[in-house]
Amino acid sequence: MRLTFLGAAGTVTGSRYLLETRTTRLMIDCGLFQGIKRLRELNWADPPYDPADVDAVVLTHAHLDHTGWLPVLARGGFEGPVFCTGATAQLCGILLPDSGHLQEEEAEYLNRHRLSKHHPALPLYTREQAQRTLGRLRTAAFEEPFDVGDARVTFFRAGHILGSAWVRVEAEGLTLLFSGDVGRPIDPVMRPPVPPVAADVVLVESTYGNRRHEPVDPADQLADIVRRTFDRGGVLLIPSFAVGRSQLILHLLARLTDDGRIPRVPTYLNSPMAIDATEIYCEHAGEHRLDEAQCRRMFAAAEMVRSSEASKALNTTEGPAVIISASGMATGGRVVHHLKALLPDPRHTVLFAGFQAPGTRGEALVSGAEEVRIHGQDVVVRAEIVNLHNVSAHADRDELIAWLASGRLAPRRVFVVHGEPAAADALRQRLHARFGWNARVPHYRETVELG
Repeated sequence: MRLTFLGAAGTVTGSRYLLETRTTRLMIDCGLFQGIKRLRELNWADPPYDPADVDAVVLTHAHLDHTGWLPVLARGGFEGPVFCTGATAQLCGILLPDSGHLQEEEAEYLNRHRLSKHHPALPLYTREQAQRTLGRLRTAAFEEPFDVGDARVTFFRAGHILGSAWVRVEAEGLTLLFSGDVGRPIDPVMRPPVPPVAADVVLVESTYGNRRHEPVDPADQLADIVRRTFDRGGVLLIPSFAVGRSQLILHLLARLTDDGRIPRVPTYLNSPMAIDATEIYCEHAGEHRLDEAQCRRMFAAAEMVRSSEASKALNTTEGPAVIISASGMATGGRVVHHLKALLPDPRHTVLFAGFQAPGTRGEALVSGAEEVRIHGQDVVVRAEIVNLHNVSAHADRDELIAWLASGRLAPRRVFVVHGEPAAADALRQRLHARFGWNARVPHYRETVELG
């Protein structure tokens, strides 16, 4: 049995692992590389295998750094099924076509302004290609094994976002555990991850492998940020991932408003994708902590903005007000236009909710950039910039250790993946100190023999 690390090796993005048995080629996740240009360029690289030879793909969850390369795999000749949980399939139905649409928009912008060295600039894939990929999705329930060739696969709840799973693969006498993204034990919305099971080989994420979340209630932090922004008469802009983070922010704002801890002010969810995702959350009440009434309240916490005309009108909004808009790392989408309008004014606050990958506009802002480039212009930063780490959907260093310990694992091989180099190596050292595991951080495109 062989395992090849085709992404998320020495970086926090592009999760993609190829597992080969004697008769079956199984890909675990099929994500986009995001962030700095060097990584994004890897999305265009020819893979070291024939996509037509891949028998099936298994998805841990719907985020694009785990699913967004599927249309490229399909265009290259992959014709097999893509297995995921039911909620993941629904969320992919939103995220993948939107990803294709945004790439078409970016290519059109580069061509119109002659900003690309390629003539013409092309999208990595189109909305139509992404839409066709959705026809390959096949759903499976949590903790109900299914067979792919000579491999048996099982999904277990990971608590990261709706539908997220860690995956057990049993084949050729070995058991492998792919963590996907591990959620937190105490989260206002998601239930905690299920403890891991015995495995010979473990792949564990390390997004927060060298950090701990602050031991404070995120609602208290959010309330403070809201009040001081409103005291200035400012707008609170929250760049937020459409899936997971937007729903958490809506829930916290609803709680704070109902408890009288923040005033009722105009609040907008300016992301059609986040609006659709919120509806899906309400359809899957059994998978998270919110009851039906809380789901309805979450949905009523903001005015839903779908049209581009209404979105543009928000750029002239006078505070106090709250705008929640994608993308979460400010790399594209509607939030970029709001940043351009609001960053120069010190009355306003831009609140980032969680991890910002290197090379993103969000990472530049939370690192103290005095200006950022938006639509070919340098925009001065005078607004208050805050990063609320404590609303992250990723387990931190200690929470990852506790999750692994809860399964009483004794793996033969451990690979630390899906983390920046410092975070991955820090977790590797912690795993050795805590469990005595000889863990290692794999290299991009490295192949290891597991049998």
